[in-house]
Amino acid sequence: MATADGAIGHVADFVFDDETWVVRYMAVDTRDWWDSAREILLSTEWIESVDSVRFTVSTTLNRDAVEHSPAYVDAVPLNRMYETQLHNFYGREAYWS
Repeated sequence: MATADGAIGHVADFVFDDETWVVRYMAVDTRDWWDSAREILLSTEWIESVDSVRFTVSTTLNRDAVEHSPAYVDAVPLNRMYETQLHNFYGREAYWS
């Protein structure tokens, strides 16, 4: 997984909407890049490109923003409060708006 200014981790999982079956987020594992080993979510709408030759997914977000984004815990069900916090953090419009 790459940002506008460098690598941030790898795609560990996908989170889908269980009503519409749309893949909403990618869970990105950042443990190999930062001491704060954790997963974060990135909306699939924020993906700029997928390179199947280099096995790279890219976003225009920067490393600093991703590093400080709200943590994702896959053991806790995803809820609208977390999604709102995530979209507000990145200054992005929510898919449900």
